[in-house]
Amino acid sequence: MICVELTIINKLGLHARAAAKLASTTGKYGCTIKTGRKPDKLVDAKSVMSLMLLAASQGTTLHFHFEGDDAKKAHQDVEQLIANRFDEER
Repeated sequence: MICVELTIINKLGLHARAAAKLASTTGKYGCTIKTGRKPDKLVDAKSVMSLMLLAASQGTTLHFHFEGDDAKKAHQDVEQLIANRFDEER
């Protein structure tokens, strides 16, 4: 299992479009991916609605748990997506 903390850095936070991009990215992988504000209260990172309910604004740190065969690649892609501000800001 890979457990990391990632901070949402884009201006608008994890709004609908960003949540959809994150869910689309995580949905490509067979591994289990959970996220949340606290490591003991995680939601399915493949669900747009669950992601939006986190209400993660800019500066929010989210805990991510990746478990399964392709967890390493999934972690890399999610980290890259967040680092690139969900490809929304230039």
